[in-house]
Parts: sequence; C-alpha cells; structure tokens
Amino acid sequence: MELTHLTDEATKTAVHIASQIGVPADRIARALQLLDAGDTIPFVARYRKEVTGGLDERQLREIAAEAQRWRALQERKKEVISLLQAQEKLTPELEAAINEATTRQRVEDLYRPYRPKRRTRASIAKERGLEPLAEALMATDATWTDLERLAQETQVGDAKEALAGAADILAEQVSDDPATRAALRRLVEQQGVIRSECALAEEERGLRTPYEDYYDFSRSVREVRPHAVLAMNRGEREGVLRVVIEMPEEAILQYLKRHWIKARDAKTAAFLEDMLLDAYKRLLAPALEREIRRQLTEVADQQAISVFARNLDSLLMQPPVRDVKVLGIDPGFRTGCKAAATETLYPHPPHSRYQEAAALLHDMIVTHGVQLVAVGNGTASRETERLVAEVIQSLADVNYMIVSEAGASVYSASELAGEELPDLDVSMRGAVSIARRVQDPLAELVKIEPKSIGVGQYQHDVDQKALAQALADVVESCVNRVGVNLNTASASLLQYIAGLNATLSRRIVSFREENGPFARRQDLLRVKGLGPKTFEQAAGFLRIPDGIMPLDATAVHPESYELTERLLRMAGVPMEAVRAGVTLEIDPEEAAAALGAGVPTVTDILEALQRPGLDPRTELPPPPFRRDILHMDELRPGMRLTGTVSNVVDFGAFVDIGVEKGGLIHISKFGGGYIKHPLDAVAVGEAVKVEVLDVDLERGRISLALVRDEY
Repeated sequence: MELTHLTDEATKTAVHIASQIGVPADRIARALQLLDAGDTIPFVARYRKEVTGGLDERQLREIAAEAQRWRALQERKKEVISLLQAQEKLTPELEAAINEATTRQRVEDLYRPYRPKRRTRASIAKERGLEPLAEALMATDATWTDLERLAQETQVGDAKEALAGAADILAEQVSDDPATRAALRRLVEQQGVIRSECALAEEERGLRTPYEDYYDFSRSVREVRPHAVLAMNRGEREGVLRVVIEMPEEAILQYLKRHWIKARDAKTAAFLEDMLLDAYKRLLAPALEREIRRQLTEVADQQAISVFARNLDSLLMQPPVRDVKVLGIDPGFRTGCKAAATETLYPHPPHSRYQEAAALLHDMIVTHGVQLVAVGNGTASRETERLVAEVIQSLADVNYMIVSEAGASVYSASELAGEELPDLDVSMRGAVSIARRVQDPLAELVKIEPKSIGVGQYQHDVDQKALAQALADVVESCVNRVGVNLNTASASLLQYIAGLNATLSRRIVSFREENGPFARRQDLLRVKGLGPKTFEQAAGFLRIPDGIMPLDATAVHPESYELTERLLRMAGVPMEAVRAGVTLEIDPEEAAAALGAGVPTVTDILEALQRPGLDPRTELPPPPFRRDILHMDELRPGMRLTGTVSNVVDFGAFVDIGVEKGGLIHISKFGGGYIKHPLDAVAVGEAVKVEVLDVDLERGRISLALVRDEY
C-alpha cells in the first residue's frame, strides 16, 4: 500500500508517527488501517505480519497511542479554529500557525490571547479606553513627554493612573504572547531548579516521615528523576513538603527586555522595564511554574506507569508450578493463619498455640501429600514462615515459598470468588488464591484489578485512567502470548483474549457448561453474539488440546489451516502427527513462493507445528523454593544469598532474601557498568544472587549488591 492511496489526513498521521517512533510511514499506515477496521493488536502482531512488515506488539501499541494523541490534537485544532471564527479573530496567518502546530501546548499558546477570561486588570483598562495609550508606549519613537500628554488626554484620573492601566494591558499582552511563553518555558526547562523543603512546624520536625530525603532537596528541572517528582508531589499534598520551581529570573528578564523594549527614550524604556517585571512576577512566573510542574508530573506519570506495566508483565509471565501439590497459607495474628482449605492455625499471639499449630500443619502436609507450602507475604508472614520451616525439617521433599498476597483480600470478597468457591468462608478464599498463584500466576492474577497487584511505584498518584489502560494492555498481551485452553479457562481469563469481552466470555463458559467441551474451534460461532469478526480475532489464541482437529491445539490460525495442510502434504507428514509435534524439513522462503503465501506466516506455522502446546512461561527458570529460614539479625556484610526480585522501581530493585524485610539493590549497585534503568538488568519474579552490603536494624533497611558473576 502506497501513501499516495491514503487521504491527506491519514498520510499526515502516518508521517507524523513515523517521525516520532522511527518506523516507516507506509507500515504505520497499513497497521492503522487494520486497527481502525477493528482488528486487535495481539491479532495484528501475530497474524498480519505480511501487512505490517512484521511490526511487533510493542510497536503497534506505540503506534496506536501516538495516533490517538495526534488525532486528539487535530480535533483540538479544529475546535480552536471554530472558536476563533465565531469571535471573528481568525486570520490566515493564525490559522496556518494552528494547523502547523505539532503539540497541544503550541495550540493553547496560540489560542491564549483570544480565550475568554474573567475580568482582569487589563480588561478593566481596556474598558476605560487605554488601548491607544498602550500601543503608543510600544512605539519605537515614543518620548516620555508625548506619552504623559497622551495619558492626560485619556481623562482617566491623572497621567500616572492612565499609564498604570496601559501597563496592565501590555503586561497581559506580554504574558499571552505565544512566542514569549514558548521561549520562557524553554529557559525554565533548561535552567530552572526544582526545590523542596520541610513544611512541618518546628515541633513536628523530629517525627519520622517517608519524605526526609526531600527536606532540603534541589535538582535542575532537566535532571530531576521521575520518582523524585512523584515523591515531592505526594509530600506536598500531605503538607510535609513545600515545593517550588526556582526560575532563571535574570535570563528571563533579559529576554523580555530584548524582545519587548523598542523605545529609544530612556524614561520610556525604564517604564517598560517595570511593566515587564510586573508581567513576569504577577502573570508569567506563576503560570510557568504550573506548566513546568505539570510537565514534570506528566513525564513522571508516564515513567511510573511504564515501570508498573513492565513489572506486571514479568509477574504475570512467571512460570507456573505444575504437577505439584500446593498448600496455601494466608497468615495472620488475631484471626489466625488460614490453611487452604480446611484449617485455621493459631500459632501467634494473642492465641500462641504454637505446638498445636505445628502438629496440625504436619498432619495436613502428610495427609494430603503436600510438596510445596505457599505462605502469603502479609501480616505475620515471617512468623508463619518460621513455623513452616520448622515443620518441614522432618519431612523429605517438602519446600516452601513466600508469595505476594497483594489483592488476595480484594479477590476473596469479590462476586467472582463467591461463584468459584461458594462453600468456603471469605477468609479461607485468600489462602486458596495464594496457592493458585503458584500453580498458574497468570490464570489467578487476571481475576484481580491490575493496580491492586502491588508492583511499581506511586500507582495511586498517577493518572488513574492512563494506568488502568496500560495495565489492561499488559494483561491482554500476556494472556494472548500464552494462549488459553478453551475448555478449561475461566471467564476472567477468556475476557482478555483478543476480540472477546466479559459478556462473550461468560457466554462461552455457559455454552461449555450446557453443551460439554468444545470439539472444534469452529464451534465458537455457535455462541450467541460471537460473529465472524470476533472469531477471526480470538480463534488463534484459544486452544483445544484434545479436539477433533489437531491444529486446534496449536497457534496456527484457522484461516491458515488449508495452507498448513498443503505444507504437511509437501513434507509427506500426516495431520495426526501434529498432536505430538513435528519438524517439517522445509525452507520457509521456498515453500512460501511455491504456495503463494507470505514468508512470516509460513515461518510461524512451521514453529507452531514443532511445539503445538508451547507455553512460553515454561522456558523461564522456576521460582526458588526454601526449606530453612534466615533472620535479619543474622545477616552480615559480605554474605551472598539467593533472593527473588519482588519489585523494581526507578532507583533500584527490592529483593526478598527470606528475612523480615526485603533488601534494596540501589541502581548504583548492579555492577557490570552503567545501566539506564534497573529493569534493564532484573525483572519481578527473577531469582538473583546478591551480596549483603549493610544492615540497619533500627530502620529495618538492608542494602544489597547484585552479584553478576554467579549467574
């Protein structure tokens, strides 16, 4: 498809996005045509490679997001032009400038002088007829004597009052000027400093707060880290910090004088200097501070959302622990430890029935043949870990692991949990969820609102709509990357399959319950409301391991079944052999040319036939299991341990090393040279080797370094 075949608007969109992300415009245009026609990103990434030139899911999401921003900008341009036309203020030059704008900020700057305002000092001066005097003040040949005479002729009080009113008009004109605002914004971005200090009363300053690092903090605007911006924002909201942007005032005033003072008369120039100082102090400085703070927050939001999304991806893609009997324990003090799904243990205060709890736990493990005990990481987790570690010492081949229980209580009280576990008390459902998170993290965690899962930083402070969309995209991506068993997947899991939604997912489950397991993918078309377009999007990600058609167990899309059969015949391999996996000794390029197919499609088919039931998560190392326990006061600098990354943030990674508190690998302690972000080195759920650097028992802090040479 050539760009010449597109509308002007579509061409401009593709060209703009190409300039932003470095992908050829023709491929962007093809991708947008598919997405605009209702195709989903997972479907396009997997099954339309010939059309897009092999754009991957990350690139497609970037294209979709950039297209949304660009189209919103075009809509705003149209809206502003319409508003200016209604005011009869639209000139050809102004319209051209608006149409050429590439950012929302530029459009708003151009519209600002014409935006309806509340009554201001400048508008009052205009009502009093002082605009001609203001214009005279800006004339190159203006003399102070002439200006005073004009001021007296205005009949607005005395000359001093008239000149003050004219200065108000000019100050607003300076403040509203698009070129001036853009230039000053650049100056603040390049030379400004963001500073925070403690805002607590003197008597409160001894109290410990999470913001102590920001009691006397300053960074240049261009160098401040996103997590620091979010921390200062939160501290300011809570009344702990006072945050300001320090402007490069001298540079700003010099710029204003150069661009706004044309008078040769010294007294007139001095008057205009005072006007410019007022324009800066009263109008520009507060506006610039708001704009720069907003820009910094937007960047910080995007970074925090990106980190959360990458962490969530790692968490969801953790390898499942299959063919292992797991006992989940939801620990607690007063309410006891819920051991799924039969007993409540009371080893801790106020009950302190430790020996009884140990005996009960031992009997449960032996009776049910438990091989792994999963302990939630919430309240009383480490105390419960000690109990489990002691009990399993006498049992061979039994291990334990600590599991994040973030969101378990939300799930336990949900309508879904009631449907899935109707015979269990709410308090016991959390223990079941903890165990199932080990057996299949993806299948269990999709039941919980993503932002409740607890990886990332400042998730409650960022744009909640943007966060929800980004996390939903991650879940969709993970579910479709793995694929699901059509005959066992829950409605919660199915709703993330490309093309499906909550309603269709429930209908699929109901159909399955009423009619028995699906025998073929094609039977999906019998589900009410599931038409050909939805089938096209979803079918390739839904698997039937024991169905009538062997290809239904693979990632081969039904639209390619005929092509696959021809490939099998070409290789002399029967269809039934597909169930066990087959390697076709065929050159993809030669086969594609012979069969009139695309090379990417043929390549994908050959790979799918080799490993029909492939779960990409199984190629990752399993989570580490434990048998013993370590206490924080036993740690010593220089000790080397294996831990699990529990969270990654801008400034480092938190690692569970099996003690009461997680340790922090600061970004400077990753070894191996400079890294831009901790996520470039580690991921949530990854097992890592660490060295203990320092242990602060009083503050409960453990400093770690990543040990790379022991991977």
